[in-house]
Amino acid sequence: MGRAKNIPARDVLLLPFQARWVNDPARLKIMEKSRQIGISWSSAYSLTRRKALSSATLDGWVSSRDDAQARLFLDDCLKFAKILNVGAEDLGTQVLDASGSTAFVLRFASGVKINSMSSNPDAQAGKRGDRLLDEFALHKDPRKLYSIAYPGLTWGGQLEIVSTHRGSGNFFNELVREVREKGNPKHFSLHRVTLENALDEGFLYKLQTKLPPDDPQQEMDEADYFNFIRSGCADEESFLQEYMCVPADDESAFLSYDLIASCEYQEGESWEIPLQNCRDLYLGVDVGRAHDLTVIWVNEYAGGRHLTRRKIELKNKTFTEQEGVLWPLLELPNMRRCCIDATGLGMQLAERAADRFGKYRVEGVQFTGPVKSDLAFPLRAAFEDGNVRIPFDKYLRADLRAIRKETTAAGNIRFSADRGENGHSDRFWALALALHAAGDAASGPCRMEGAGEDSTGSGLYGDGYDRPDNSDDLR
Repeated sequence: MGRAKNIPARDVLLLPFQARWVNDPARLKIMEKSRQIGISWSSAYSLTRRKALSSATLDGWVSSRDDAQARLFLDDCLKFAKILNVGAEDLGTQVLDASGSTAFVLRFASGVKINSMSSNPDAQAGKRGDRLLDEFALHKDPRKLYSIAYPGLTWGGQLEIVSTHRGSGNFFNELVREVREKGNPKHFSLHRVTLENALDEGFLYKLQTKLPPDDPQQEMDEADYFNFIRSGCADEESFLQEYMCVPADDESAFLSYDLIASCEYQEGESWEIPLQNCRDLYLGVDVGRAHDLTVIWVNEYAGGRHLTRRKIELKNKTFTEQEGVLWPLLELPNMRRCCIDATGLGMQLAERAADRFGKYRVEGVQFTGPVKSDLAFPLRAAFEDGNVRIPFDKYLRADLRAIRKETTAAGNIRFSADRGENGHSDRFWALALALHAAGDAASGPCRMEGAGEDSTGSGLYGDGYDRPDNSDDLR
């Protein structure tokens, strides 16, 4: 079954890179790794094996990035514990206390436990025993998590840190660089496994033994699989970071990985609620036609934050088709304001929208250098202040990351991004326009009265464009 060329010498539970990690007795261990190569799974085996021993006296504490991951990890621990318990029963004993176990606690006959913990760093305080910090870089505050977890080793145990990278400025990368470049003052045992490393040591063979016989990946060898994974990533930067242990460069990017991630909804979190149930809606539209996407971004302003409610991406759609998507949104009674990229191709769409819905409700924005600065810096400020929520989406991340702030020879600031298969940072500018549309939304929604042909005014709140107190005009 399968066409993998690198086949382990014998059928083993752990591949070589997993075995090296599991059998490393170091007090402090750190692993920079590719995604989905079974390191968390093998860590679950290692921790369960240690806690199942009758001589075990210290609990194990696992910190995952969210509740879903916590449950998955403990499920793996439970599976391994049940296997070990079968062997123990053959010897007239047991290792598992199923009656004392819960969804987040696995109890052993010796009395020790494996506890799956909240991602909140403060939850680590006062806990003694082995620590596993899974997907460490993806936690909200890795530095604080490490600072509170480390003292838990005072009375013994191991601290294991496992993660893919998330930007060069992340504390996880700081720890890795300390080992490599600064003499390893903390005395970490460092492991590094890229996708290429895993494939060389039998990962594809192992994967193909688990896949259905008719899965297309059965027809791949290691080179095919490597290219398959690479081509599916949002961009080359994402591939290098997620699979090749190369942290994304936060020095040249306008938005760091940590900053983006801090404002993302959690995976699986419901954010596309019915628009008629939202409070004040603000739209941003970045217009494309053939080469670029048209992106329509819909934010709800509620609770002092700009909450993404729709992210609509249109490719190779006529302007009539684009209007067919945009017009119903502009007709919503709770839609307060829309800003449209009126540069080049977008001019027609912006003018038609303003004619139909009023020029105070729809603003065409010309993308000059100064205007881009006026859009980009408030966007970053919203991220830094935690006032925006965006969906978890690899292509969106790539778009946000693609923006580079550059200074020209004349001293002017400009924003640039390479054009890729998935757009030209269209999502970045659509979000920036939606935030611009909201303006000082905290002061209250805009009045749409007088937004017809005879209305006058300029900018977001021009002449004749006032803000009523407690207005229900558009509700």
